[in-house]
Amino acid sequence: MAEERGRGGFKASRHGNGKRASAAGPKASQKKAAEQREAKGVKVATKATNKFLRGARIDPRKIDGRESVLDLIDGTFQAYNAGRLKEAAQLFSTKMLAKDTTVGMTLTGALTPAGLGMSAIIPLMEAGFVDWIISTGANLYHDTHFGLGLSMHRGNPQESDVVLREEGVVRIYDIFFDYDVLLSTDAFFRKVIRAPEFQRPMSSAEFHYLCGKYLVEREKALGIPQKSVLAAAYRCGVPIYTSSPGDSSIGMNVAALALEGGGCVIDPNLDVNETASIVLNAKRNTAGSAIVIFGGGSPKNFALQTEPQIQEVLGIDEKGHDYFLQITDARPDTGGLSGATPAEAVSWGKIDPNRLPDAVVCYLDSTIAMPLLTSYALGKVKPRKLKRLYDKRPALMAKLKAEFAKANHG
Repeated sequence: MAEERGRGGFKASRHGNGKRASAAGPKASQKKAAEQREAKGVKVATKATNKFLRGARIDPRKIDGRESVLDLIDGTFQAYNAGRLKEAAQLFSTKMLAKDTTVGMTLTGALTPAGLGMSAIIPLMEAGFVDWIISTGANLYHDTHFGLGLSMHRGNPQESDVVLREEGVVRIYDIFFDYDVLLSTDAFFRKVIRAPEFQRPMSSAEFHYLCGKYLVEREKALGIPQKSVLAAAYRCGVPIYTSSPGDSSIGMNVAALALEGGGCVIDPNLDVNETASIVLNAKRNTAGSAIVIFGGGSPKNFALQTEPQIQEVLGIDEKGHDYFLQITDARPDTGGLSGATPAEAVSWGKIDPNRLPDAVVCYLDSTIAMPLLTSYALGKVKPRKLKRLYDKRPALMAKLKAEFAKANHG
């Protein structure tokens, strides 16, 4: 005989005994029981036995103005995207950085113009919290302004762009700067790219490393205290790749010099294989591979495609990245890569399916999340020894080639 079911098809044995309130149970008896408890002043017991009610109780500390960022996030970020940012900060600090994990970071959106390079990205690199980076070329181009001593200013986004154009002012929403900032930065890149060491094919990591070397010297000459991400990456041995070398003013200047007969070529084949070698080494010789994504777009895909490159294309047995943290404002239902969830990435082999609990997506502006995440991590974790992956590229590529040969040729 089939088990008796109450209204709506719910099991009577589960919801119809009247001893425990349930949204699916008999409403009249539950209502009376609640009224009787209230009349007697009986406290309702917490249903700790319910598996859905085992999360931490929402009981935040009072904000008094004396709390640190750690206190604020741990004590008051309880739900919605504040809750996700808390999960992201704890994932980054307690898992990604707790061991010898290799941490990659991707950057999209105008982050360096807003000063996040010097306020957050450089401190993360110097603390050993970011081991390699994939960025849009635009972020690296605008980062260079600061290394050259050129200024960016806060402005009013409601100003007339026609008037700004007439006044020789360029804007990125509410960031204003003189048009000559672009011309001066272009002139710097053309000057250094004409140097003999640039006259050959190279990966974007090597290109940016060489540019960083010149920026270090320029910062020293100008007495500027380490404001450029490219310069800091040179000092820390952090390789910086760009997934679309031609999609920025840096690439535009490389192309312009090609018209003069220049020999500088940024080879995307080198980028694809070098990034794959970094991830393979992370999986084989460190505590795993972690990816921190600010925004989405092409840099996000370029970082995550390292695993399909290893598995699908090169035929090397692997499972995917171990840790996934994304700050984004993109929706998943539009089909764009920027909004694609870590669960979807599992189907491509980009994320290890056994590590999905170690994946967090926070729907928030990166300019808010990055400073908070940086402060939280620096307040929680001691600096790690720099991996200096840039210096290890030849050795990592040799290991990739060896595994590729073994997998495909016995």
